Amino acid sequence: MSGPVSDILTGLAFFLVIEGLVYALAPRLLVEMAKLLPAVPEQRLRYAGLTAVILGVGLVWLIRQS
Repeated sequence: MSGPVSDILTGLAFFLVIEGLVYALAPRLLVEMAKLLPAVPEQRLRYAGLTAVILGVGLVWLIRQS
């Protein structure tokens, strides 16, 4: 398998690895962060998510240019 589908599946696999590491190595930190989320304004969460998307797309673009 190659092409865009392979890239998407690879990205999903890396996401699962990183998520799994957070749960495995720092579960208490994850629970504490989840408790704090309701106090964060929705707009700030939206901007943080949008920033993460932009950084991720930019990083993929830079990697693909190599």
